[in-house]
Amino acid sequence: MKNIDKPFSPSALVDVLHRLGLSSSTPLKVAFSGGLDSCVLLHALGSLREPLGLSLSAVHVNHGLHPDSADWARRARQFCEQLNISCVVECIEITRVREHGLEAAARHARYACLARHVAPGEVLLTAHQADDQAETLLLQLLRGTGMQGLAAMPAITQFHAGRHARPLLDFTRAQVSAYATQEKLQWIVDTSNDDLRLSRNYLRHQVVPRLEAHWPGAVRRIAHSAGMAAEAVVLLDDLAESDWILARGTEDWSLSISALRRLPPPRQRNLVRYWLRRQSFLAPTAVHLNQVLAQVMQEPRSRSAVIRWAGAEVCRYRDALVVMRPRTGVDSTWRNHWNLTDPLEIPGVGMLRAEASQGNGLSRERVGRAPVIVGLRQGGEICRLPGRAHHHKLKKLLQEAGVPPWERTRLPLVYVNGDLAAIGERWVCEPYAARVNESGWKLQLESVS
Repeated sequence: MKNIDKPFSPSALVDVLHRLGLSSSTPLKVAFSGGLDSCVLLHALGSLREPLGLSLSAVHVNHGLHPDSADWARRARQFCEQLNISCVVECIEITRVREHGLEAAARHARYACLARHVAPGEVLLTAHQADDQAETLLLQLLRGTGMQGLAAMPAITQFHAGRHARPLLDFTRAQVSAYATQEKLQWIVDTSNDDLRLSRNYLRHQVVPRLEAHWPGAVRRIAHSAGMAAEAVVLLDDLAESDWILARGTEDWSLSISALRRLPPPRQRNLVRYWLRRQSFLAPTAVHLNQVLAQVMQEPRSRSAVIRWAGAEVCRYRDALVVMRPRTGVDSTWRNHWNLTDPLEIPGVGMLRAEASQGNGLSRERVGRAPVIVGLRQGGEICRLPGRAHHHKLKKLLQEAGVPPWERTRLPLVYVNGDLAAIGERWVCEPYAARVNESGWKLQLESVS
């Protein structure tokens, strides 16, 4: 626990910056709310700018959620002007509130906005301090989180094109407040921070003060525990990376079920969490994680299965686990005429294009001026592939090719004169396949993300 008795000061901040590996040549961007903590951070950095030759600027994000938001933005810009620090004010719109809740949706939108201001080599600084760290760890404990959650907020980490650092984590709210009082700073007070209906506010005003009264220094010790958990996470990630190398499937970012089965349960859970996090998916609850591992450890009646939670779908097919963003359903009755020269948008599927080719794709001669219709699977379709003597059911072809069920419903089927002529970009049926040296249309499907 560093700086346990040392008050916050610009010189103490210099020590932290050096420990985080941030030099005077590192461009720093402060996420500046105008509240107590960010005012202290920006003020202290401002006093260091000339002595250290710092490259320093600020970004204020206006969520538009409070009646005084516009005034806060004005005051934030004014504070920066007094320090002669450039400040960009961004107004954002909060979306996906129903999916994540207002607080989480606002945080997601805020960081997405801040990411646009952090170029390669630059570092975003936020003013989280030890009390914030302790509150975060307690919240994660109450949610029943794993080790990644207990690590709470890292002091420095990768952030989109640059990095994200929290140089105040070694200092308590009391130390930060003492500096603000000493320097006679004026900051914005957000009255929503007093709303005890919000979990963090309840901890801040009702729980943490009682912990500190009974166990002086509790905040520092809790925050220190988060730091030790962060060290443990590094080791767990190293182990997961080794397991990932052995358990990765044949498809991009898939996991081999047979390889997962050879790991003991704790390493299975560690690897699955790591696998999801590396792809930026929301961590599963204990219930969802157990459902995923149940698909690993037992043979379901069907060799395909789907486990869903907010923002993620983990799908099993044969020996593979894959994860994807939830996709909207498709209308299997959808059909449309297509002239092949223009891209065709298929709702919920993507954009189908036909590119000029030679010796492959649909034969231009045999398509000719015949009507071309694109639709989706209805069931019972048959196709004879070039070089084969007999027709095969499309279902059989898809099974032989290992096409997973969630992709089969989104395969566009191209009909010429009412005959099935092509199955997406995978196959062309006889007699519509272009011969050697024959002009053709090669199909390309750009799937929706």
